Amino acid sequence: MYIATKVKIRVTLAQAAVLWHLSEKCRLLYNFALAERNQNYLENKDRPDKQHIGYVQQANALPELKKKYPEYKWVYSKVLQTTLKSLDDNFTSFLALRQHGDEDANPPGFKGKDHFCTLRYNQSGFKITDGKIRFSHFYNDIPLAFDLSSGQTFVNVKQVDLFYDDLKRAYYVSLIHEVQPEQEYRDNGLYQAFDLGVTKHVGVNSAGKFLEVGNARPDKYWNPKIDAVQSRRDHCKKKSRKWKRLNCAKRTMERKRSNQLKDFQHKVSRKLVRNTRANTILVGDLSVKQMPKSKQATPGLNRSTQNSGHLSRFIGFLTYKATLIGKSVIKIDERDTTKTCCVCGAVHDMPLWKRVMDCECGNCIDRDQNSAVNIMVRFLSQHALWTGYRQFAGNLRQTGPRIPETPGYSQEAPPLRVG
Repeated sequence: MYIATKVKIRVTLAQAAVLWHLSEKCRLLYNFALAERNQNYLENKDRPDKQHIGYVQQANALPELKKKYPEYKWVYSKVLQTTLKSLDDNFTSFLALRQHGDEDANPPGFKGKDHFCTLRYNQSGFKITDGKIRFSHFYNDIPLAFDLSSGQTFVNVKQVDLFYDDLKRAYYVSLIHEVQPEQEYRDNGLYQAFDLGVTKHVGVNSAGKFLEVGNARPDKYWNPKIDAVQSRRDHCKKKSRKWKRLNCAKRTMERKRSNQLKDFQHKVSRKLVRNTRANTILVGDLSVKQMPKSKQATPGLNRSTQNSGHLSRFIGFLTYKATLIGKSVIKIDERDTTKTCCVCGAVHDMPLWKRVMDCECGNCIDRDQNSAVNIMVRFLSQHALWTGYRQFAGNLRQTGPRIPETPGYSQEAPPLRVG
Protein backbone atom coordinates (compact mmCIF):
# COMPACT_ATOMS: atom_id res chain seq x y z
CA MET A 1 0.00 0.00 0.00
CA TYR A 2 0.98 3.66 -0.40
CA ILE A 3 1.01 6.26 2.37
CA ALA A 4 1.99 9.93 2.50
CA THR A 5 4.79 11.16 4.77
CA LYS A 6 5.21 14.86 5.50
CA VAL A 7 8.77 16.13 6.06
CA LYS A 8 9.88 19.65 6.95
CA ILE A 9 12.76 20.98 4.86
CA ARG A 10 15.23 23.82 5.37
CA VAL A 11 15.22 26.33 2.50
CA THR A 12 17.75 29.10 1.91
CA LEU A 13 16.69 32.57 0.80
CA ALA A 14 17.96 31.92 -2.72
CA GLN A 15 16.06 28.65 -2.93
CA ALA A 16 12.91 30.29 -1.55
CA ALA A 17 13.08 32.92 -4.31
CA VAL A 18 13.28 30.16 -6.94
CA LEU A 19 10.36 28.29 -5.39
CA TRP A 20 8.15 31.39 -5.35
CA HIS A 21 8.95 32.15 -9.02
CA LEU A 22 8.01 28.60 -9.98
CA SER A 23 4.89 28.73 -7.84
CA GLU A 24 3.81 32.01 -9.45
CA LYS A 25 3.87 30.43 -12.92
CA CYS A 26 1.79 27.49 -11.68
CA ARG A 27 -0.65 29.89 -10.02
CA LEU A 28 -1.09 31.92 -13.20
CA LEU A 29 -1.56 28.77 -15.26
CA TYR A 30 -4.22 27.54 -12.81
CA ASN A 31 -6.09 30.87 -12.90
CA PHE A 32 -5.96 31.21 -16.71
CA ALA A 33 -7.14 27.62 -17.18
CA LEU A 34 -9.91 28.17 -14.63
CA ALA A 35 -11.10 31.33 -16.40
CA GLU A 36 -11.22 29.40 -19.67
CA ARG A 37 -13.24 26.63 -18.07
CA ASN A 38 -15.66 29.05 -16.40
CA GLN A 39 -16.34 30.80 -19.70
CA ASN A 40 -16.81 27.48 -21.49
CA TYR A 41 -19.21 26.29 -18.78
CA LEU A 42 -21.35 29.43 -18.92
CA GLU A 43 -21.58 29.21 -22.71
CA ASN A 44 -22.52 25.53 -22.79
CA LYS A 45 -24.33 24.81 -19.52
CA ASP A 46 -27.70 24.77 -21.31
CA ARG A 47 -26.40 22.48 -24.06
CA PRO A 48 -26.03 18.97 -22.60
CA ASP A 49 -24.83 17.63 -25.97
CA LYS A 50 -21.81 19.99 -25.92
CA GLN A 51 -18.67 18.61 -24.29
CA HIS A 52 -16.93 20.88 -21.79
CA ILE A 53 -13.22 21.69 -21.98
CA GLY A 54 -11.23 19.05 -20.14
CA TYR A 55 -7.73 18.29 -18.96
CA VAL A 56 -6.59 16.77 -22.26
CA GLN A 57 -7.39 19.88 -24.31
CA GLN A 58 -5.67 22.22 -21.85
CA ALA A 59 -2.63 19.95 -21.44
CA ASN A 60 -2.22 19.71 -25.23
CA ALA A 61 -2.14 23.51 -25.37
CA LEU A 62 0.91 23.73 -23.08
CA PRO A 63 3.55 23.60 -25.89
CA GLU A 64 1.97 26.58 -27.64
CA LEU A 65 1.70 28.41 -24.31
CA LYS A 66 5.45 27.92 -23.73
CA LYS A 67 6.24 29.30 -27.17
CA LYS A 68 4.15 32.39 -26.51
CA TYR A 69 5.33 32.85 -22.91
CA PRO A 70 8.87 31.35 -22.57
CA GLU A 71 8.92 31.90 -18.79
CA TYR A 72 6.66 28.86 -18.39
CA LYS A 73 9.67 26.80 -19.46
CA TRP A 74 11.18 27.53 -16.05
CA VAL A 75 8.83 24.96 -14.52
CA TYR A 76 9.31 21.23 -14.99
CA SER A 77 6.69 20.00 -17.48
CA LYS A 78 5.14 17.44 -15.14
CA VAL A 79 4.50 20.17 -12.56
CA LEU A 80 2.51 22.22 -15.08
CA GLN A 81 0.56 19.12 -16.10
CA THR A 82 -0.30 18.20 -12.51
CA THR A 83 -1.42 21.80 -11.90
CA LEU A 84 -3.93 21.40 -14.72
CA LYS A 85 -4.87 17.95 -13.38
CA SER A 86 -5.57 19.45 -9.97
CA LEU A 87 -7.87 22.01 -11.59
CA ASP A 88 -9.55 19.23 -13.57
CA ASP A 89 -10.29 17.28 -10.38
CA ASN A 90 -11.75 20.36 -8.69
CA PHE A 91 -13.88 21.36 -11.66
CA THR A 92 -15.09 17.79 -12.26
CA SER A 93 -16.26 17.64 -8.65
CA PHE A 94 -18.15 20.92 -9.15
CA LEU A 95 -19.84 19.62 -12.33
CA ALA A 96 -20.82 16.37 -10.59
CA LEU A 97 -22.49 18.30 -7.76
CA ARG A 98 -24.43 20.43 -10.24
CA GLN A 99 -25.51 17.37 -12.23
CA HIS A 100 -26.85 15.80 -9.04
CA GLY A 101 -29.04 18.84 -8.39
CA ASP A 102 -26.88 20.80 -5.94
CA GLU A 103 -27.57 24.35 -7.07
CA ASP A 104 -25.48 25.78 -4.22
CA ALA A 105 -22.28 24.25 -5.59
CA ASN A 106 -19.76 26.86 -6.74
CA PRO A 107 -16.87 26.47 -9.19
CA PRO A 108 -13.29 26.44 -7.83
CA GLY A 109 -11.95 29.81 -6.75
CA PHE A 110 -9.02 31.72 -8.19
CA LYS A 111 -5.71 31.64 -6.29
CA GLY A 112 -4.53 34.99 -4.89
CA LYS A 113 -1.12 36.52 -5.53
CA ASP A 114 0.10 35.64 -2.00
CA HIS A 115 -0.82 31.98 -2.48
CA PHE A 116 2.02 29.48 -2.81
CA CYS A 117 0.84 27.02 -5.43
CA THR A 118 1.88 23.47 -4.55
CA LEU A 119 4.58 22.08 -6.83
CA ARG A 120 3.60 18.49 -7.56
CA TYR A 121 6.22 16.19 -9.07
CA ASN A 122 4.54 13.02 -10.27
CA GLN A 123 6.82 10.02 -10.99
CA SER A 124 9.64 12.15 -12.36
CA GLY A 125 11.43 15.47 -11.84
CA PHE A 126 12.82 14.48 -8.44
CA LYS A 127 15.60 12.23 -7.18
CA ILE A 128 16.29 10.88 -3.69
CA THR A 129 19.90 9.94 -2.90
CA ASP A 130 22.00 9.96 0.28
CA GLY A 131 19.18 11.36 2.41
CA LYS A 132 18.62 14.31 0.06
CA ILE A 133 15.82 15.07 -2.36
CA ARG A 134 16.55 17.07 -5.52
CA PHE A 135 13.98 18.76 -7.77
CA SER A 136 14.36 19.73 -11.42
CA HIS A 137 13.75 23.30 -12.60
CA PHE A 138 15.04 25.65 -15.31
CA TYR A 139 14.79 29.07 -13.68
CA ASN A 140 18.50 29.48 -12.83
CA ASP A 141 21.47 27.45 -11.64
CA ILE A 142 20.50 27.36 -7.94
CA PRO A 143 19.91 23.68 -7.04
CA LEU A 144 16.73 22.69 -5.23
CA ALA A 145 18.30 20.04 -2.99
CA PHE A 146 17.02 19.50 0.55
CA ASP A 147 17.85 17.18 3.44
CA LEU A 148 15.21 14.66 4.49
CA SER A 149 15.80 14.90 8.21
CA SER A 150 13.28 12.21 9.13
CA GLY A 151 15.90 9.47 8.78
CA GLN A 152 13.34 7.25 7.06
CA THR A 153 14.06 5.25 3.91
CA PHE A 154 11.47 5.88 1.22
CA VAL A 155 10.79 3.00 -1.17
CA ASN A 156 9.13 3.33 -4.56
CA VAL A 157 8.18 7.00 -4.27
CA LYS A 158 5.36 7.79 -6.71
CA GLN A 159 4.77 11.49 -6.08
CA VAL A 160 6.27 14.40 -4.16
CA ASP A 161 4.42 17.59 -3.26
CA LEU A 162 6.44 20.67 -2.29
CA PHE A 163 4.34 23.25 -0.43
CA TYR A 164 4.55 26.18 1.98
CA ASP A 165 2.72 26.59 5.30
CA ASP A 166 2.21 30.32 5.66
CA LEU A 167 1.07 30.01 9.29
CA LYS A 168 4.26 28.22 10.38
CA ARG A 169 6.31 29.97 7.68
CA ALA A 170 7.97 26.72 6.75
CA TYR A 171 8.37 24.55 3.66
CA TYR A 172 7.43 20.89 3.52
CA VAL A 173 7.54 17.97 1.14
CA SER A 174 4.92 15.23 1.16
CA LEU A 175 6.16 11.93 -0.24
CA ILE A 176 3.75 9.22 -1.40
CA HIS A 177 5.68 5.99 -1.04
CA GLU A 178 5.10 2.27 -0.70
CA VAL A 179 5.06 0.38 2.58
CA GLN A 180 4.65 -3.34 3.11
CA PRO A 181 1.90 -4.53 5.51
CA GLU A 182 3.04 -6.71 8.40
CA GLN A 183 0.95 -9.56 6.97
CA GLU A 184 -1.69 -10.24 4.34
CA TYR A 185 -5.38 -9.94 5.21
CA ARG A 186 -7.08 -13.19 6.23
CA ASP A 187 -10.72 -13.51 7.27
CA ASN A 188 -10.58 -15.26 10.65
CA GLY A 189 -14.37 -15.32 11.10
CA LEU A 190 -14.32 -12.57 13.76
CA TYR A 191 -15.93 -9.20 13.11
CA GLN A 192 -16.14 -5.84 14.88
CA ALA A 193 -18.89 -3.39 13.86
CA PHE A 194 -18.81 0.31 14.78
CA ASP A 195 -21.41 3.04 14.76
CA LEU A 196 -19.34 6.22 14.52
CA GLY A 197 -20.60 9.46 16.00
CA VAL A 198 -19.47 12.94 16.91
CA THR A 199 -19.62 12.39 20.67
CA LYS A 200 -18.78 8.67 20.87
CA HIS A 201 -18.05 5.52 18.86
CA VAL A 202 -19.99 2.39 19.82
CA GLY A 203 -18.95 -1.07 18.65
CA VAL A 204 -20.11 -4.66 18.97
CA ASN A 205 -18.03 -7.74 18.19
CA SER A 206 -18.89 -11.29 17.16
CA ALA A 207 -19.02 -12.33 20.82
CA GLY A 208 -21.88 -9.88 21.40
CA LYS A 209 -19.83 -7.59 23.63
CA PHE A 210 -20.24 -3.84 23.32
CA LEU A 211 -17.46 -1.25 23.31
CA GLU A 212 -17.94 2.48 23.79
CA VAL A 213 -15.26 5.13 23.19
CA GLY A 214 -15.97 8.75 24.01
CA ASN A 215 -14.61 11.36 21.62
CA ALA A 216 -12.39 14.22 22.71
CA ARG A 217 -14.09 17.52 21.89
CA PRO A 218 -11.41 20.23 21.68
CA ASP A 219 -13.84 22.18 19.51
CA LYS A 220 -16.01 22.78 22.59
CA TYR A 221 -13.10 24.64 24.16
CA TRP A 222 -11.76 26.42 21.09
CA ASN A 223 -14.94 27.40 19.20
CA PRO A 224 -16.08 30.15 21.64
CA LYS A 225 -12.58 31.64 21.62
CA ILE A 226 -12.37 31.50 17.82
CA ASP A 227 -15.80 33.10 17.46
CA ALA A 228 -14.84 35.94 19.82
CA VAL A 229 -11.62 36.71 17.92
CA GLN A 230 -13.40 36.47 14.58
CA SER A 231 -16.04 38.92 15.75
CA ARG A 232 -13.34 41.41 16.75
CA ARG A 233 -11.49 40.87 13.48
CA ASP A 234 -14.60 41.49 11.38
CA HIS A 235 -15.00 44.93 12.96
CA CYS A 236 -11.54 45.96 11.74
CA LYS A 237 -10.55 47.28 8.37
CA LYS A 238 -9.49 44.35 6.24
CA LYS A 239 -5.71 43.88 5.92
CA SER A 240 -5.01 46.50 8.60
CA ARG A 241 -2.39 45.72 11.23
CA LYS A 242 -5.02 44.87 13.85
CA TRP A 243 -6.96 42.76 11.35
CA LYS A 244 -3.82 40.78 10.49
CA ARG A 245 -2.96 40.27 14.17
CA LEU A 246 -6.44 38.98 15.01
CA ASN A 247 -6.57 36.86 11.87
CA CYS A 248 -3.25 35.25 12.80
CA ALA A 249 -4.58 34.51 16.31
CA LYS A 250 -7.73 32.98 14.84
CA ARG A 251 -5.80 30.71 12.50
CA THR A 252 -3.45 29.65 15.30
CA MET A 253 -6.38 28.58 17.46
CA GLU A 254 -7.97 26.74 14.54
CA ARG A 255 -4.70 24.91 13.98
CA LYS A 256 -4.49 23.91 17.65
CA ARG A 257 -8.08 22.67 17.59
CA SER A 258 -7.41 20.59 14.50
CA ASN A 259 -4.12 19.17 15.79
CA GLN A 260 -5.59 18.14 19.14
CA LEU A 261 -8.48 16.32 17.46
CA LYS A 262 -6.20 14.67 14.90
CA ASP A 263 -3.82 13.49 17.63
CA PHE A 264 -6.71 11.94 19.57
CA GLN A 265 -8.07 10.21 16.46
CA HIS A 266 -4.66 8.77 15.60
CA LYS A 267 -4.30 7.27 19.09
CA VAL A 268 -7.86 5.91 19.30
CA SER A 269 -7.83 4.41 15.79
CA ARG A 270 -4.53 2.64 16.53
CA LYS A 271 -5.90 1.21 19.80
CA LEU A 272 -9.14 0.05 18.20
CA VAL A 273 -7.29 -1.72 15.40
CA ARG A 274 -4.58 -3.28 17.58
CA ASN A 275 -6.78 -4.35 20.50
CA THR A 276 -9.34 -6.41 18.60
CA ARG A 277 -8.89 -10.02 17.54
CA ALA A 278 -11.24 -9.44 14.60
CA ASN A 279 -9.50 -9.13 11.24
CA THR A 280 -12.57 -7.47 9.68
CA ILE A 281 -13.80 -4.12 10.98
CA LEU A 282 -17.20 -2.84 9.85
CA VAL A 283 -18.13 0.85 9.84
CA GLY A 284 -21.12 2.79 8.58
CA ASP A 285 -20.71 4.37 5.16
CA LEU A 286 -21.24 7.98 6.22
CA SER A 287 -22.63 10.50 3.75
CA VAL A 288 -20.97 13.52 5.35
CA LYS A 289 -21.97 15.86 2.51
CA GLN A 290 -25.63 14.98 2.96
CA MET A 291 -25.68 15.54 6.73
CA PRO A 292 -26.36 19.32 6.55
CA LYS A 293 -29.45 18.58 4.42
CA SER A 294 -30.97 16.33 7.07
CA LYS A 295 -34.05 17.54 8.93
CA GLN A 296 -32.18 16.92 12.19
CA ALA A 297 -29.21 19.08 11.19
CA THR A 298 -28.34 22.01 13.43
CA PRO A 299 -25.64 24.68 13.06
CA GLY A 300 -23.65 23.15 15.93
CA LEU A 301 -23.85 19.62 14.49
CA ASN A 302 -22.92 20.86 11.01
CA ARG A 303 -19.89 22.64 12.41
CA SER A 304 -18.71 19.38 13.98
CA THR A 305 -19.35 17.09 11.02
CA GLN A 306 -18.24 19.43 8.23
CA ASN A 307 -15.35 21.47 9.62
CA SER A 308 -13.54 19.40 12.23
CA GLY A 309 -13.06 16.05 10.52
CA HIS A 310 -14.75 14.07 13.28
CA LEU A 311 -16.06 11.27 11.06
CA SER A 312 -14.71 10.80 7.54
CA ARG A 313 -11.09 11.44 8.55
CA PHE A 314 -11.39 8.92 11.40
CA ILE A 315 -12.50 6.23 8.92
CA GLY A 316 -9.41 7.01 6.84
CA PHE A 317 -7.18 6.55 9.89
CA LEU A 318 -8.86 3.23 10.72
CA THR A 319 -8.51 2.02 7.13
CA TYR A 320 -4.80 2.56 6.62
CA LYS A 321 -3.80 1.50 10.15
CA ALA A 322 -5.79 -1.72 9.71
CA THR A 323 -4.23 -2.42 6.31
CA LEU A 324 -0.73 -1.99 7.74
CA ILE A 325 -1.24 -4.88 10.19
CA GLY A 326 -3.15 -7.18 7.83
CA LYS A 327 -6.73 -6.27 8.71
CA SER A 328 -9.54 -4.83 6.59
CA VAL A 329 -12.11 -2.06 7.05
CA ILE A 330 -15.40 -2.52 5.18
CA LYS A 331 -17.99 0.24 4.76
CA ILE A 332 -21.64 -0.77 5.10
CA ASP A 333 -24.60 1.38 4.13
CA GLU A 334 -25.97 2.56 7.48
CA ARG A 335 -29.25 3.98 6.19
CA ASP A 336 -31.97 3.59 8.87
CA THR A 337 -29.74 1.48 11.14
CA THR A 338 -30.50 3.83 14.04
CA LYS A 339 -34.26 3.87 13.38
CA THR A 340 -34.72 0.12 12.84
CA CYS A 341 -35.21 -2.11 15.88
CA CYS A 342 -32.54 -4.81 15.78
CA VAL A 343 -34.99 -7.38 17.26
CA CYS A 344 -38.24 -7.01 15.32
CA GLY A 345 -37.35 -4.62 12.49
CA ALA A 346 -39.89 -1.94 13.41
CA VAL A 347 -38.91 1.54 12.20
CA HIS A 348 -39.11 4.32 14.80
CA ASP A 349 -38.80 8.08 14.68
CA MET A 350 -35.47 8.75 16.39
CA PRO A 351 -34.63 12.46 16.75
CA LEU A 352 -31.16 13.27 18.02
CA TRP A 353 -32.32 14.02 21.55
CA LYS A 354 -33.81 10.51 21.88
CA ARG A 355 -30.86 8.39 23.02
CA VAL A 356 -32.71 5.14 23.84
CA MET A 357 -34.88 3.03 21.53
CA ASP A 358 -37.87 1.63 23.41
CA CYS A 359 -39.69 -0.75 21.07
CA GLU A 360 -43.08 -2.40 21.63
CA CYS A 361 -41.41 -5.82 21.19
CA GLY A 362 -39.67 -5.27 24.54
CA ASN A 363 -36.32 -4.20 23.15
CA CYS A 364 -34.92 -1.26 25.11
CA ILE A 365 -31.43 -0.37 23.93
CA ASP A 366 -29.13 2.60 23.42
CA ARG A 367 -29.61 4.00 19.92
CA ASP A 368 -25.91 3.70 19.04
CA GLN A 369 -25.72 0.10 20.25
CA ASN A 370 -28.82 -0.67 18.16
CA SER A 371 -27.14 0.85 15.11
CA ALA A 372 -23.93 -1.15 15.66
CA VAL A 373 -25.93 -4.39 15.88
CA ASN A 374 -27.80 -3.55 12.67
CA ILE A 375 -24.52 -2.83 10.86
CA MET A 376 -23.20 -6.23 11.95
CA VAL A 377 -26.43 -8.02 10.92
CA ARG A 378 -26.52 -6.21 7.60
CA PHE A 379 -22.97 -7.31 6.78
CA LEU A 380 -23.62 -10.94 7.75
CA SER A 381 -26.86 -11.10 5.78
CA GLN A 382 -25.29 -9.53 2.69
CA HIS A 383 -22.59 -12.21 2.70
CA ALA A 384 -24.98 -15.05 3.59
CA LEU A 385 -22.83 -15.85 6.62
CA TRP A 386 -25.68 -17.58 8.46
CA THR A 387 -23.37 -19.59 10.73
CA GLY A 388 -21.70 -16.38 11.82
CA TYR A 389 -25.10 -14.73 12.26
CA ARG A 390 -26.43 -17.53 14.49
CA GLN A 391 -23.30 -17.42 16.60
CA PHE A 392 -23.58 -13.64 16.89
CA ALA A 393 -27.29 -13.88 17.78
CA GLY A 394 -26.61 -16.50 20.42
CA ASN A 395 -23.79 -14.49 21.99
CA LEU A 396 -25.80 -11.28 21.89
CA ARG A 397 -28.76 -12.84 23.70
CA GLN A 398 -26.45 -13.43 26.67
CA THR A 399 -25.14 -9.85 26.77
CA GLY A 400 -27.88 -7.70 25.23
CA PRO A 401 -30.97 -7.77 22.99
CA ARG A 402 -32.54 -11.10 22.11
CA ILE A 403 -32.37 -10.96 18.31
CA PRO A 404 -33.82 -14.01 16.51
CA GLU A 405 -31.77 -16.98 15.28
CA THR A 406 -32.60 -15.93 11.70
CA PRO A 407 -33.49 -12.35 10.81
CA GLY A 408 -37.24 -11.92 10.58
CA TYR A 409 -36.93 -8.81 8.43
CA SER A 410 -34.76 -7.78 5.51
CA GLN A 411 -31.42 -6.20 6.30
CA GLU A 412 -30.38 -6.11 2.67
CA ALA A 413 -28.67 -2.92 1.54
CA PRO A 414 -26.90 -1.59 -1.55
CA PRO A 415 -23.54 -3.27 -2.28
CA LEU A 416 -20.85 -2.54 0.30
CA ARG A 417 -17.65 -0.63 -0.40
CA VAL A 418 -14.31 -1.88 0.80
CA GLY A 419 -12.15 0.87 2.32
